[in-house]
Amino acid sequence: MTPPLASAGWSRWLVPPAALSVHLSIGQAYAWSVFKPPLESALGLSGTQSALPFQLGIVMLGLSAAFGGTLVERNGPRWAMTVALCCFSSGFLIAALGAATEQFWLIVFGYGFVGGIGLGIGYISPVSTLIKWFPDRPGMATGIAIMGFGGGALIASPWSAQMLKSYGTGPEGIAYAFLTHGLVYAAFMTLGVLLIRVPPPGYRQKSPEETAVSGAPAPTAQVSARSAVRTPQFWCLWLVLCMNVTAGIGILEKAAPMITDFFAETSTPVSVSAAAGFVALLSAANMAGRIGWSSTSDLIGRKNIYRVYLGVGALMYLLIALFGDASKPLFVLCALVILSFYGGGFATIPAYLKDLFGTYQVGAIHGRLLTAWSTAGVLGPLIVNWVADSQEEAGRSGAGLYGLSFTIMIGLLVVGFVANEFVRPVHPRHHVPAPREAADDQLAGDQRHHA
Repeated sequence: MTPPLASAGWSRWLVPPAALSVHLSIGQAYAWSVFKPPLESALGLSGTQSALPFQLGIVMLGLSAAFGGTLVERNGPRWAMTVALCCFSSGFLIAALGAATEQFWLIVFGYGFVGGIGLGIGYISPVSTLIKWFPDRPGMATGIAIMGFGGGALIASPWSAQMLKSYGTGPEGIAYAFLTHGLVYAAFMTLGVLLIRVPPPGYRQKSPEETAVSGAPAPTAQVSARSAVRTPQFWCLWLVLCMNVTAGIGILEKAAPMITDFFAETSTPVSVSAAAGFVALLSAANMAGRIGWSSTSDLIGRKNIYRVYLGVGALMYLLIALFGDASKPLFVLCALVILSFYGGGFATIPAYLKDLFGTYQVGAIHGRLLTAWSTAGVLGPLIVNWVADSQEEAGRSGAGLYGLSFTIMIGLLVVGFVANEFVRPVHPRHHVPAPREAADDQLAGDQRHHA
């Protein structure tokens, strides 16, 4: 598929809506917790088992984003969005078949494996195109798309809850809900496929005076992706991202049943619709954090903002563990702060990489770093669900199901905080010589010109 070139006079402001049509769709993954209680009831699953489709989806997202970046660059955004559409939508259709036949492995394979590939390719599909269209505002442009991914559950959570209410929460109702999701998301993502364009060769923004000013000085050193993964800085940031994502995803994946369990034994239990509303609120915090906290990092620096994410995040978990079951506002507020840090961590990490490794191959380095997301996608839900299941078997209930897992999360955030403190400028031996970088840039320009 040939990348679609924009014609003369085509507005670059049509690219963000194309990116949003994909990212808002695949952001549904953050609303998976709405499906957990119905699946557990209809198919007799444990909390750990019902998390498997989500966990595998996040694993496949990280792996396909890390290893599919070269194909996306080679074939262009329309090809990538088409692949994402086919995989993500067909994943729902396979999951619908699994629910209808009560074959849970089909749900795991469809939503987790096939749909997860769609998540990864869809996640990276518009990013480089947005950067090319907005060389004067790359942070804003990519922030729009990444914000869309974080806010997808804001739409999907209440929509899914209403769908289950209408169709029913038995195997047949869940199957119809999956089927509807697959068809509607296919139609919505098609808008992005049709709308996306790449800039013509030699495109330059005509208003250089509008170029955004970063809070961090532009690095003079450039580091290749191959060299970057051999540096301690890369692995410190890998650990930082993994710990921050584990902390957020542990709440996000089990949000609806968690808030229900916390207040089940109180005089004001949480209803199903209120739990779905809580999931939507978390999605809003996730989305707002991607813009708000990443913008704050321009003012106070990347290392300082990650000190906030990890240090204050550990404090929020401590407050929930000690006082969460006594106050709904406190529980909700702390969870919202944790999820805003989760979203902010995703949006800030590309800038942190750029500060350390330069712009030479920052996209490829970012793709490799997203394997931390895959690890956290398994680690976070596994900790929360396994601990909750084991505590339930031990006779505990309510908030007692989660106390141990919150303590583990606090420990992981402290590990991430320490790793962040070890981040230092990259040693000169890893730097790319300036003539080689210039030659590579010239070669890339010639290839685009003759394409």
